[in-house]
Amino acid sequence: MYEKTHPNKRFKLTFEFLEKHIKTSESILDLGVENPFSKIMTSSGYKVKNTAGEDLDIDTSTIENSNTDVITAFEIFEHLLSPFTVLKSIKSDKLVASVPLKLWFSNAYRSKIDMRDRHYHEFEDWQFDWLLEKTGWKIIDRQKWTNPTKKIGLRPILRWFIPRYYIVYAERISK
Repeated sequence: MYEKTHPNKRFKLTFEFLEKHIKTSESILDLGVENPFSKIMTSSGYKVKNTAGEDLDIDTSTIENSNTDVITAFEIFEHLLSPFTVLKSIKSDKLVASVPLKLWFSNAYRSKIDMRDRHYHEFEDWQFDWLLEKTGWKIIDRQKWTNPTKKIGLRPILRWFIPRYYIVYAERISK
């Protein structure tokens, strides 16, 4: 059953990290439209509301007007031109966020089909930590993991050893 609700390593590890820090009784605003992972959170008993697809670089009103206990942001900050603005607009005291890490052997992701599906930022862990610090957050816990593929070649081999994802649990220290 666990494999059906967590179809890949990233979902499994993300859910375990979330479960470690956030109670199902806490309300969540998940940045981004409803997605497979927000459905996993909901089916696991979390009270989740998603943003409606608005351009968060331009319109942070949903975030500013939210009174949820927690903000989650799973692989969204890399798509924003200004994650600083979004992080500053959060009123909640808890944040669980993950980002893809910059890989020295791979270019930033850029879809050729969907112009919105591109990475403006791919962070090194220290850069994301600094961004959180500058926007008033204190990191309480963090974790990294790899993203192996079943392809053949040097880059697929490197993906077995070099972390691709970085997740943090942070609490607001200043607004």
